[in-house]
Amino acid sequence: MIIALYSAKGGVGKTTLAVNLAWASATLSRRRTLLWDLDAQAAATYILGQEPPGGGKAERSIIRDSDPSKLILPTAIDRLDLLPADASLRDLEHAFHDLGKRKRLAKAASHLTGDYDRIIIDCPPGMTDTADQILRATDLVVVPVIPAPLSRRALDEIKHHVAQKKGPKVILAPVFSMVDRRRGLHREELAGQPGWPVIPMASAYERMSLERSPVGELFPASNPAVEAVAEVWRRIEKALAK
Repeated sequence: MIIALYSAKGGVGKTTLAVNLAWASATLSRRRTLLWDLDAQAAATYILGQEPPGGGKAERSIIRDSDPSKLILPTAIDRLDLLPADASLRDLEHAFHDLGKRKRLAKAASHLTGDYDRIIIDCPPGMTDTADQILRATDLVVVPVIPAPLSRRALDEIKHHVAQKKGPKVILAPVFSMVDRRRGLHREELAGQPGWPVIPMASAYERMSLERSPVGELFPASNPAVEAVAEVWRRIEKALAK
């Protein structure tokens, strides 16, 4: 099953959640898991202890019909591998547009699905041709939403975009992200969607980029930041089971 972490808006905690959910898949569910970093900033690659590889191979492995599995790297976490990003992915949007093949990313993913139980994709933000490719390739899209009007508006845009597409509709799974319950606006938004899972604003997540590791590797299971990730992952597994 392929799970994408995607938002039309940047700065919503997408990469942090992608890395932590990949950890949860590999560690809590003990599944063979691949984190596919499709964001040219390569933040997920960095957090998992790798540097963006040279040679600009990431974009070519998708566009030129080659096998992206050749670029996969192991991580320090059992059952978790990484398909790293590099700067060439900045050109991916233009390449998809020029290529005109709507399922090229899905075809690239087909080279990977036989070796993994779960593939988690950290996607670049924006409503783009890359986003279209992702929506066609995935089984479920997790959408981090900050409890604020602009972030909710970005979710509405994604819903509208998906509704206009022909064929099977991808499952959208919104998650409140970077939640600060001391803020009245955040409390109001949470009250309006009581069924959505919540990732709190916590210093534990900020330490990830310093220690270059998921929160579950840095803190005990009883830590609220780790518990929040585990709860989101349990809900994802239930959704996939259906």
